[in-house]
Amino acid sequence: MATGTKRAEHGGKTNLDRATIVAAALRLAARPGTIAISVRELGADLRSDPTAIYRHFRNKEALMRALLDDVFAMSLAQITAPREDWRGRLTQLASSTLDLFTTYPAIAVEATVLTTDGPAELDIVELMLDAFSRAGLSGDELVRHYALLSSHVLSTAAGIARARSTDAARSREFGLWFDVGTHVDPATHPHVAEAVARLRGLTDRDLFFSGVESILQSAERSAHAGDVPRSARES
Repeated sequence: MATGTKRAEHGGKTNLDRATIVAAALRLAARPGTIAISVRELGADLRSDPTAIYRHFRNKEALMRALLDDVFAMSLAQITAPREDWRGRLTQLASSTLDLFTTYPAIAVEATVLTTDGPAELDIVELMLDAFSRAGLSGDELVRHYALLSSHVLSTAAGIARARSTDAARSREFGLWFDVGTHVDPATHPHVAEAVARLRGLTDRDLFFSGVESILQSAERSAHAGDVPRSARES
C-alpha cells in the first residue's frame, strides 16, 4: 500500500495510479468526522481533477470496493494466533475489524452493502471457514456459523464506527450503548426502571465481543452435538 503521493515536476499535480489514490482516500477516511468519501474532495487532496480518478476506477463503487479490501488486508495482517487456535484467530479478526472500522468509518459503512471481490475478502472467508472447521463444524453448520459471525462483525462494527464518527460522546474508546433520559417512571415502564442502571453500564464494545463469544460458544456446542472426534478437529 502506498504511503505517499507522486508529484509531477511541473504544476504541482499528482501522477495518479491506483495505489496513490487508495492511499489518499484512506487518509481522507481517517479524518475525524468523515462519514463519506467525496471524489471531489479526494481530487483536491491529490491536486488533480476528480474525473482523473475514474481512469483508474470505473466508478465510486469500484473505489470503495478497493478501499474496503485494503482495510480487510490490514485486518488480516494483525492476526498472530496460530491456525490451530481457531478461537484466537476469529477473536483477533473481530477485534482488528472493529478497530479498523472505527478508524475508517466512511469505509466501514460500505461493508454492509458491498462485496469487494478482492483477494483480502476471499482470504478472510477462507480463514473463517478453516477456523470453524477446526472447531469441528462441517456442512450446513459450518456455513451457518461463518455467516453468523461475518454478519455480526461487519454490521455491528460498521454501526459502532458510524455512531462514534457522528457523536462526540461515543468517540471515546467505550461508547455507551443505552442512552435514555435521566428519569424513567416505574409506574409506566417498571422493567426499564429496574434495569436502567445496568443498561447504562453496557458499552458497544462489550456487546460486540459478547456477540462474538456467543457465536463461538454456539460453534462448540454444535460440534459437540455432532459428536465429531477431537482428533479430526485438531488435525
